[in-house]
Amino acid sequence: MERTEWYLEYEIQMNRPGLLGDISSLLGMLSINIITINGVENSRRGMLLLSKYDENITRLKSILQTMDTIKLFKLRKPKLRDRMAVRHGKYIHTDSDDRKTIRFVRDELGLLVDFMAELYKQEGHKLIGIRGMPRVGKTESVVAASVCANKRWLFVSSTMIKQTVRSQLIEGEYNPDNIYIIDGVVSKRKANEQHWQLIREIMQLPAIKVVEHPDIFVQSTEYSMDDFDYIIELRTDEEQEITYESVEMQQLSGQSGFSMFDF
Repeated sequence: MERTEWYLEYEIQMNRPGLLGDISSLLGMLSINIITINGVENSRRGMLLLSKYDENITRLKSILQTMDTIKLFKLRKPKLRDRMAVRHGKYIHTDSDDRKTIRFVRDELGLLVDFMAELYKQEGHKLIGIRGMPRVGKTESVVAASVCANKRWLFVSSTMIKQTVRSQLIEGEYNPDNIYIIDGVVSKRKANEQHWQLIREIMQLPAIKVVEHPDIFVQSTEYSMDDFDYIIELRTDEEQEITYESVEMQQLSGQSGFSMFDF
């Protein structure tokens, strides 16, 4: 029988010497291995576990719920956010009204890059939108995550180096392992019908597509915000407001110092 991964998270109610040792000993008696352990914000601790028998996890849950020194929060098959929490020691925060909207600040770029890299490693179609003001690190994070995931990235439209708008791909660039990056502002203002036809073709590929400024992108296409699997918001700080008027003005007024690059 194959061993199964589980995620355990608990909050310390009474921090005393030997508490972690007691829990480790309990796991050992139940033949449950600890893969990774880390503090997860405040007084919580998260663990990735490996167990051969699911009934031992049921026994573990029953015992932990009787302990006064800890409060059990999660004991489940690990989700991607659970793995990120153990790896980085902090939670990925979602919007209270829209669970697929995930918020980061600039200090969490390492967590953002790691999270996006894990998304990139998943097979099949995935549409990811990323919101943020200029120079907050959106494109750099998308590219860095591609490197971490060992994926090739392609700019379909971008202002990374030049204001790039592509109307065709060459042989070998139609590859489900590629990461296709689209800037919604540039595509809306500078693209022709050939460019939009290319985007439609790319959307049909079983690959990862990342759209910067998705709210602008859907204004010019038949796609809607419901088509996005994830919406990532990146801010300089938690109080920063994301507005699109200044984004469009800055990206398309030539302030970047680069000329148009169309091919």
